[in-house]
Amino acid sequence: MRYAIDRRRALVGVSAALFAPFPLAAQTPQRMKLNTFPNATNLALYLGEARGVFTRHGIQLDVEFTQNSEDQRRKLGTGEVDLAYSAIDNAIAMVELAKQDVVILSGGDTSMMELMVRPEISKLEDMRGKTLVVDRANTAYGFLAMKILKERGLIARRDYALKEVGATVARVDAMLSGADNVAAGMLNPPFSFGAKDKGLKSFGRAVDLIGAYQGGGFFALRSWTARNGPLLRSFLAAYIEATRLALDPANRTEGVALLATKLKQAPALAARTYDEALLQPRFGIVPDARLDLAGLKTVLALRAELEGQWGGVAPPAERYIDTSFYDEALKSLPSR
Repeated sequence: MRYAIDRRRALVGVSAALFAPFPLAAQTPQRMKLNTFPNATNLALYLGEARGVFTRHGIQLDVEFTQNSEDQRRKLGTGEVDLAYSAIDNAIAMVELAKQDVVILSGGDTSMMELMVRPEISKLEDMRGKTLVVDRANTAYGFLAMKILKERGLIARRDYALKEVGATVARVDAMLSGADNVAAGMLNPPFSFGAKDKGLKSFGRAVDLIGAYQGGGFFALRSWTARNGPLLRSFLAAYIEATRLALDPANRTEGVALLATKLKQAPALAARTYDEALLQPRFGIVPDARLDLAGLKTVLALRAELEGQWGGVAPPAERYIDTSFYDEALKSLPSR
């Protein structure tokens, strides 16, 4: 009788191992290199690392910060990093401009960008003869600003100049200095809140001025995803779990502390970022890092309109995405 009971227990254990939702943590975590920008949208990464979520999913996550999208794209293209998280327009640029086979894997955030200006700008038409500061002129959030200004009759390089400086922190510094006639730029939290405290003004959130917009997301070389499917699914499952932690108000105290420490911000500013940006519907971290197809179509439409790509007609968004890894990762987790 005891043998039969022990045998049944053993079979139950084997069955549980076979049919348990992936990923089961490996004895030795697999290393993954992720390149991203230092900003508040990384709260899920910070909480996931602090709580051991990635380790539990069998991943040793190495996160490095980039200062501009050009460097990020170069490192992903050469294989120096496995995965990138930033404005997914960078993935489209890699496909169309660098002719590299990059694929978008998930969403993550709506960019949380606001069009900010110096105090002397009382209306957007005052940007005539001024300079718009951008990360790089031919990507994502620069396009957002150009579209907003175009709707006021202002055309880039004709009515105002462009200056490329890199990440949000550099854009804040350029706007505060006012050098080279810099008067406007797209900023995201917590830096946008700090900029307001120093006198810069907001003309509104991009999602309110433009509409649905797919901001940040994960993307990688398609060849890398083909070789590393199980690792990628495990990572995405861990990240989805981490976004749930980030969006749970019960984790507010820990989340605010991590934002303050990781981004070197005052606790009050980190708290404001958490409350007024990250948890706001349509503005902050997207639940479960879902990809917004309508928002992706906006990204493509802006590139077609402002860069003249594809003869001015945006191609189907499905050309640039593969959500199969994400879909499997989501199914492996408890439903919400």
